[in-house]
Amino acid sequence: MSVPGPTAYAFNRTREAYLATHLRIAETHWSRFRGLMCTDSSSFFEGCGVWLVPSRGVHTFAMRFPIDVLYLNREKMVVHLEENLKPWRLAPVRMNAVSVLELPANTLHSTRTAVGDQVEIASASEAALL
Repeated sequence: MSVPGPTAYAFNRTREAYLATHLRIAETHWSRFRGLMCTDSSSFFEGCGVWLVPSRGVHTFAMRFPIDVLYLNREKMVVHLEENLKPWRLAPVRMNAVSVLELPANTLHSTRTAVGDQVEIASASEAALL
């Protein structure tokens, strides 16, 4: 993924745990479609993530490693999750989701993230002001 520096972060407010400290925001059609396709697992390490906005579902076509997937509603509450989604799969579409977080496999387990948790997403510049 080669993130030059943290552009945003994702924090599970309910569990008081960071989900991603190097979060790339994919808000164009092309960046959402591309997501993590053809990314090497060594460049998508713990602390990395991609936030697809808007999105109600994802695929792992042309991916080389499993990922965790969080579906968020308009209030950034977790409405569904997929743990350890393997490459070359199509994840379910969730009509109550408006965005999706793609995270390294085992992130959801290690942070104990669950449906109903509240997620905070902010840019690195916003975090510097806190």
